[in-house]
Amino acid sequence: MRPLRFVALGDSLTEGVGDPAGDEWRGWAALLAGGLAEGPVKFTNLAVSGAQTRGVLERQTPAGLALRPDLVSVVIGVNDTLRCTFDIHAMAARLDEVYAAFTGQGATVLTACLPDPGAMLGLPGALARPLARRQRAVNAVVHALSDRYGAVHLHASEGAWLSDRALWSADRLHPGERGHRQLAVRFHALLVESGLASGPAPSAEPEFAAPTRSASLWWLATAGTGWVARRCTDLLPQLLRLAADELQHRARGTSARLDLRAAHAVSAALAALSVVERPDAA
Repeated sequence: MRPLRFVALGDSLTEGVGDPAGDEWRGWAALLAGGLAEGPVKFTNLAVSGAQTRGVLERQTPAGLALRPDLVSVVIGVNDTLRCTFDIHAMAARLDEVYAAFTGQGATVLTACLPDPGAMLGLPGALARPLARRQRAVNAVVHALSDRYGAVHLHASEGAWLSDRALWSADRLHPGERGHRQLAVRFHALLVESGLASGPAPSAEPEFAAPTRSASLWWLATAGTGWVARRCTDLLPQLLRLAADELQHRARGTSARLDLRAAHAVSAALAALSVVERPDAA
């Protein structure tokens, strides 16, 4: 029997950061793989910490296509929102190309909308709101493209699980083992509902003891803080400008203009993709 082939693309969330297993990360995708089929499953994790949509398109996608997966997860976008190069038009075009490439091979795509990093980090309002607006834009694009390509889509950007500290690691950006298991369980349920998974559901209960508070603080003070700093260094000057703009609009009572501008950018990005696709459809 040919094994079901599952390939995972993405960043540190899919790489498994926050869910250590020995000297390596495991993560939700590896936990999900065990419940996809009653027979053999060949799982390949191509996700890389710090990846953005450009890296997924240019490096991970060619490697993934070569494996000819039956199922491919594409969970990405948070790192794009944390960089000064954020461009919702470019992101939409890249994701559209990635989804099209895999569905063109006959693979089923798994996607997810994600919580905004500013809220998870507990940033002050003027700093958090621009990041939240960016993440909402990314999620809107992912929603639309998931529908276009018939992806199995997980709504992970809201809900009680975001405020349950037991599900999150010390850095507040990555799930801990319980959180990764929660993602795996929820993805599995969607796949079963779609008739795409026949194996046992992943356990929601952790296999390993939760890290002690001192171990979590040590990780945050060393590797965790470095991770956040590397992602945000080039964003900080721009984020401060965005925060100043946010405060000015609030003082004038015109904050709605910022939301409207972001919504128009999403609509224009998706409309541009439709224009590009028309010649192929003819």
